[in-house]
Amino acid sequence: MSHTFVRRALLSLFAGVLLPGAARAAQPGFDDDVAFLRQRLEVVVLGSAEGPRVAVVPAWQGRVVTSTVGGPEAPSYGWINRELAASGKLLPHMNAFGGEDRFWLGPEGGQFSIFFKQGDPFDLPHWQTPALIDSEAWAVAERTPLQVAFRCDSHLVNYSGTRFDFRIERTVRLLERDAAAKSLGAALPAGLRVVAFESQNVLVNTGKAAWTKSGGMLSIWILGMFQPTPATTVVIPYRQGPDAELGAVVNDAYFGKVPADRLLAKDGLIYFKGDGERRGKIGLSPKRAKGLAASYDAARGVLTFVRYDQPGGAADYVNSMWELQKEPFRGDVVNSYNDGPPAPGQKPLGPFYELETSSPAAALAPGASLSHVHRTFHVQGDRAELDALAKQLLGVTLQAIAGSLR
Repeated sequence: MSHTFVRRALLSLFAGVLLPGAARAAQPGFDDDVAFLRQRLEVVVLGSAEGPRVAVVPAWQGRVVTSTVGGPEAPSYGWINRELAASGKLLPHMNAFGGEDRFWLGPEGGQFSIFFKQGDPFDLPHWQTPALIDSEAWAVAERTPLQVAFRCDSHLVNYSGTRFDFRIERTVRLLERDAAAKSLGAALPAGLRVVAFESQNVLVNTGKAAWTKSGGMLSIWILGMFQPTPATTVVIPYRQGPDAELGAVVNDAYFGKVPADRLLAKDGLIYFKGDGERRGKIGLSPKRAKGLAASYDAARGVLTFVRYDQPGGAADYVNSMWELQKEPFRGDVVNSYNDGPPAPGQKPLGPFYELETSSPAAALAPGASLSHVHRTFHVQGDRAELDALAKQLLGVTLQAIAGSLR
């Protein structure tokens, strides 16, 4: 019997039998997370007791902090930085409070960046997340049992000196089961528990000048931060075809090339480790992306999907690479980030892993608007039905996902 076979068998055993209980014991449930947050902040909970619920924090830009499928255990799916939240302090560069769906704006790097000042080098000491999308509270504009809306007027100046005046309109909505199945594009049998929610995000140009390629454009950028485990694998379908026509399958150059044992592109699927142990980021261009990203946490038996708006045609996407760019509007539409120490001996931001989506670049005339919808689905339950769902939407079994990077 080979060492590889034994290793895979042990991993399968731990993932399928031992880790779920251990993971539940180590990670707080939804009710505990909400109680912790409410000691410090206003929390808007969408949904009813015992059923699927979503927790939204207005002070953190209306982000979905965590969610649950409900039930007696009510697991919590979002990653929350309890140490930072409890400290009451704000950090330089970025406040990684956590959250499954948080609103950002792009681009992050390049000559049209809104995270770097003009003339500064593109490095971590000079990187600064705008307070608008990091530490400023957003007021609730409207609330019902299943949705909460926010509205925010602000402005930013990019690396090239272009000023953007804009309004953000954001609505977070809990999807009921039938709507969730329709949005996911797959039936949800009774043996599966699910929580599904969406954020509808609108960016309005309230200034007097049009946003153009010459001065730079903004984009809507939604990021979901999730709890990493050694048994978590990100899975992103990609459109197959020659590089000469579609470009590279995956961009893994954001924070240094991702090692081969942590990233695999094969048969129309990209596999990427979501273990929170090594910093790295990948992205897919609009020519390669297929409107879907996913992850599988074999430790807890959780299958997560993200669906998003992706218009057809040759839309421009902002480039967030940390460099002066030759092609600032050939960016990625889907990204995944795995946190880890930025350098030997340094602390990670989390750790966590992320699933991210972006809108096209906002070429907006005064008064015009751009919308981007980002939907998140967490599914748990009967193993056979969960496996069938993975095969239907991803074309691969849970066992194949769990073993792809082992």
